[in-house]
Amino acid sequence: MPVPVPDAVPVLPEGRPSLPAEPLPILEQPLRVLGEPLMVPAGRSARTTFPSSGAVHFSTRGEYGVRLMVELARHHGGGPVSISELADHEALPRPYLEQLVVSLRGAGLVTSTRGARGGYQLSRDPETIRMSEVLRALEGPIAPMICASEDPAHAGLCGRTSFCNVNVLWSRVRDAVIGALDSFSLADLARPRPAHPFHPLEETQPSA
Repeated sequence: MPVPVPDAVPVLPEGRPSLPAEPLPILEQPLRVLGEPLMVPAGRSARTTFPSSGAVHFSTRGEYGVRLMVELARHHGGGPVSISELADHEALPRPYLEQLVVSLRGAGLVTSTRGARGGYQLSRDPETIRMSEVLRALEGPIAPMICASEDPAHAGLCGRTSFCNVNVLWSRVRDAVIGALDSFSLADLARPRPAHPFHPLEETQPSA
């Protein structure tokens, strides 16, 4: 079932929704995405839903997992962080994050601590964690097409691989995506921003 475009979002002639001129109002009722309710945290506005996933698309696992890892990077060195605090700071559903940390822990990117003050923390310095490693842990091999997968077993599934020249295009798209992800470390994305509600950029006082 296609996801409807909200009335407040005008649609361009080619079928893509444009950004609204004014922020969308805070919803009193839950949104429904593909028939499932999506609860909007109190005091926060809903994100605009686009009708297409795009040509090269990372899933909700990738989006939420990256945000989870960035939040852990902001806390790096301060001990374990509870899943409840992570969910609150990023306005993400706790049950979903609990599923994601299983994959991240299995990939050796996070460690867990039990107990009243337990939680999760990065397994190593965020400067050493590239975003390609994070996305692979969450999404699997990076592949714009099955024939251009990082996993050789996937590439062999297409019967045209031995003679198809289009495979060169998809392989270059894959390499470009990997290159972009490799160019960022987790620490790059964890730098404070002035408007961040929980980790604002601290203003430096001028010297006397």
